[in-house]
Amino acid sequence: MIPQLPLGRTGLDVSVLALGAGPIPELMTTADPQRQQQVLKRALDHGINWIDTAATYGHGQSEKSLGDALQALDAVDAFHLATKVRLMPEQLAEQPIRDIVRESVDGSLSRLGVDRVTLLQLHNSVTNSRGDLPTSLTPEDVLGPGGILDAMQELREDGVVEHLGLTGLGTASALRTLIASHHFSTLQVPYHLLNPTAGSSPEDGWSETDHGRIIDDCAAADVGVFAIRVYAGGALLGLPPAAHTHTTRFFPMDLYQRDSQRAAELAATLPPGQGLQQAAVRFVLDHPSVTSAIIGFSQPDHVDQAVAALADPA
Repeated sequence: MIPQLPLGRTGLDVSVLALGAGPIPELMTTADPQRQQQVLKRALDHGINWIDTAATYGHGQSEKSLGDALQALDAVDAFHLATKVRLMPEQLAEQPIRDIVRESVDGSLSRLGVDRVTLLQLHNSVTNSRGDLPTSLTPEDVLGPGGILDAMQELREDGVVEHLGLTGLGTASALRTLIASHHFSTLQVPYHLLNPTAGSSPEDGWSETDHGRIIDDCAAADVGVFAIRVYAGGALLGLPPAAHTHTTRFFPMDLYQRDSQRAAELAATLPPGQGLQQAAVRFVLDHPSVTSAIIGFSQPDHVDQAVAALADPA
């Protein structure tokens, strides 16, 4: 069984590997119930106890697939479930924030087949002005009167969510404002071999996104950290880009191509017997303030491979 670590100040112990149900692995966003159940069963066998999904993954298909698979395995209570809400500009122009958040969560609970989730996360990026990044919102949108935090706290008071979290995309200063508010218990952030800037200062001449050592801010506020994009969207595994990579505005195709080139260069520097997958998993979990690496699995043996990567290099 893989280790568990405390998740910030939540009081929860979370497995150091978590199952990501996003569109890159194309497992939960497609119709393949047998394979979905096999992957969940393998994750459970290894002691993985956290699943991360979102209302927008596959336009709700991820949550629906997860709900069906968990019911089929009689494993609804075996995992902590984390989902997200993304507020779109057209919704904000027409509906109160409270209604958008509640409708999203109601839909998530229905698709998942549960009456509560462990974690509800804001899926939008947070920047100094709305729209600085696709769908990004501001700290005032979150913390202001009648804002997103109020809506999320109301759902927590109603008992349908236990903890509140953030997606660590956007402007580092804006994210720091939210972390310092002490209203959010977790943050998930891109942190991997090809972009380590959430955990360390960038090297000279760095031209990719700088995540501003935001993990340090989380550690200071006792906010639990999930690392995402551990394999850089598959680039660290030498895989071709997923269909989602061709269309997403958040981690676009040109980034994947640059990451693939960097991954090939990095692979040539590794010691004999160590592959990029093992290096990628070890790198993320060697950070003392990262609780868990969220990884998307497409097949049961992909779970085995990630667990094997936890072993110290020979």
